[in-house]
Amino acid sequence: MGPPTDAELLAAHRDGDAHAFGQLAGRHTDRMWGLAVRTLGNREEAADAVQEALVAAYRRAGTYRGEASVRTWLHRIVVNACIDRLRRERARPTVPWPAGEVPSRVPDHATELATRLEITEALAMLPPEQRMAVVLVDVQGWALAEVAEVLEVPLGTVKSRCARGRARLAALLGHLREEER
Repeated sequence: MGPPTDAELLAAHRDGDAHAFGQLAGRHTDRMWGLAVRTLGNREEAADAVQEALVAAYRRAGTYRGEASVRTWLHRIVVNACIDRLRRERARPTVPWPAGEVPSRVPDHATELATRLEITEALAMLPPEQRMAVVLVDVQGWALAEVAEVLEVPLGTVKSRCARGRARLAALLGHLREEER
């Protein structure tokens, strides 16, 4: 007999197993955090969003109806936590730090870090709906149908959000291709 499925762990948690939810969370926390950090663009905010989502999932385990996979259900809770944080951020916007000059000759690891930071900043410039679709499909490798289920939108909407987000990212990050030549 193999390890218990996600649904079995969630059922065991609902039945009072003190360790089942910890096992379930352990399976999905990394991907949940990856989604949150790429959506929010801030590691601390992402950690808080994942923590809020896990607490919500723990408390609302009884509301899981089995219509979607447990993974999809958990990611939907993270998406909602991120949306809530983005709405609060819009209500109290922050002033971004000015971009610094990057020396032309830097070690490869520094260039890689600068590129990652630029990509993170570009993702943060996308509207939240496009950002979540692009992160789930292109960064985390989810199937379009599964993303549609998590975001609770039609498949065509996910496709158009990805296309628009990719086009915007290409415009924002096109200079990176120029630098590679």
